[in-house]
Amino acid sequence: MRKNILALLLSAFIVLPLGVLPVGAVDNQVEKGYISVSYTTEKEVSPDTVEFSVAVKTTDKKSLQEASAKNKEITNKIYNYLKSNINTAAGDYIKTSNYNATPVYNYVNNKKVFDKYEVSNNIVVHTKSIDQVSSLIDKSIQLGATNVNSLNFTLANKDNQCTDILTNAGKQIRKRADVVAASVGSQVTGIKSIRTSCSLNQRHVNYAYSNMKLMRAAGASMDTVEEAAAPITNIEAGNITIYANVDAEFYLK
Repeated sequence: MRKNILALLLSAFIVLPLGVLPVGAVDNQVEKGYISVSYTTEKEVSPDTVEFSVAVKTTDKKSLQEASAKNKEITNKIYNYLKSNINTAAGDYIKTSNYNATPVYNYVNNKKVFDKYEVSNNIVVHTKSIDQVSSLIDKSIQLGATNVNSLNFTLANKDNQCTDILTNAGKQIRKRADVVAASVGSQVTGIKSIRTSCSLNQRHVNYAYSNMKLMRAAGASMDTVEEAAAPITNIEAGNITIYANVDAEFYLK
């Protein structure tokens, strides 16, 4: 009889719910109270890098080789000028992209008719010499560039800027959590979770110009041609906005 009673007592203790614990026992699975806080901020900074592309397009009615030779001559002049006016030691570089050589056809009376051979080459310039970008572009046009694609201003030291703004955001979000917790008679005891993000808006500038060689070919006056050869516009880098966001959850007591 005593053995049966002991067995029943042992069984009852084993199947007790986890939430029913002896007095003084510690339940590590009980969820603590917590508060969720979000903080978003932004900061304007000056860009330190610009990237733009210079295109050279040449054509010839009779020979793809001749169109290619013309393109190579102009491209080499522009490339050599740009290469000698950027600071490769500071991370500046030039690269060729989107080289294309192809015959061009038109449709006449629903028939495909050969028109010319066309060669295009694109030179991408990446430089920290933002103050020189206007002269780099204008000189490239004078040397025979047929168009300049839009400019993108950005930051080379994005990580450093993000570190600064996120550090401040982290301090502000903790202050906000402390204020709210105190207002309800509680206190922050630790971090449950934290998520951060940092991004920037690259500044995009549309650039338009009149090509000197095209104007001369169209019969423009020498005064107009000389005016086109002068610096065309003053390109301003402006500012870039960095956005930072912190979402955090803090334990309370």
